[in-house]
Amino acid sequence: MLVSYLLDNPIYVIPIIIFLAVIFLRQINQYQRGVMFTLGKFTGIKNPGWRLVVPIFQSMKKIDIRTKAVDVPDQEVITRDNIPVKINAVVYYKITDSAKAFLEVEDYYYATSQVAQTTMRNAVGERTLDELLQRRAEVAEKIKLRVDSLTDPWGIDVESVELKDVIIPENLKRTISKEAEAEREKRAVIINSEGDKIAADNLAVAAKKLNEVPGALHLRTLQTINDMSSDQSNTTIWLIPMEILKALEGFKKDNK
Repeated sequence: MLVSYLLDNPIYVIPIIIFLAVIFLRQINQYQRGVMFTLGKFTGIKNPGWRLVVPIFQSMKKIDIRTKAVDVPDQEVITRDNIPVKINAVVYYKITDSAKAFLEVEDYYYATSQVAQTTMRNAVGERTLDELLQRRAEVAEKIKLRVDSLTDPWGIDVESVELKDVIIPENLKRTISKEAEAEREKRAVIINSEGDKIAADNLAVAAKKLNEVPGALHLRTLQTINDMSSDQSNTTIWLIPMEILKALEGFKKDNK
């Protein structure tokens, strides 16, 4: 009777269809998966699209499978050489098994954050401050592998871990700065001494060659004088051997 009434009055059909769609149909977006339960039991994963869900008998939980970023807050950590530091990180992960993410852990986002914090403290505590500053990528990779293995039973794949900041005490910053400055000065002294050694070796070789070749020293002296006299702003000082002066004095006496 109801069917015949609806057939006779089709204007009421569309509202009834919309009403039933609102009650029984659920939309799953492309970036979601639906975890379906029937009478309280897990019955499968629903892919994107419109899916039929019978009220009272069935329910569905939508899981976002896009990559998520967990901002791990600052952690107070003592390094292996007993230096207190603050360190924070970002963990990028995505859900690969929606059923596990919903069934195996109460809150996968919070649980992943807690695992990342604990793992980061342990990983940093195994390193000295120098190793932490120089091998941040290596430390981050170790944290990633550890967090990935712990969250794998939850259907979570950790894509990467990035260490954002390593904050050290101010007094230690000044000490490190002084140490770096002293190291730079040390390298500068070594480089200067190596340059002086090379220059001395070259001068020794040049002096030996000038001494071995007759007249070479005089030619070098004349070349130096020519170079100096080419610039009018230079003042040339001539050093005359004492023997020449004595010879000139003797010549002057003879003329008298």
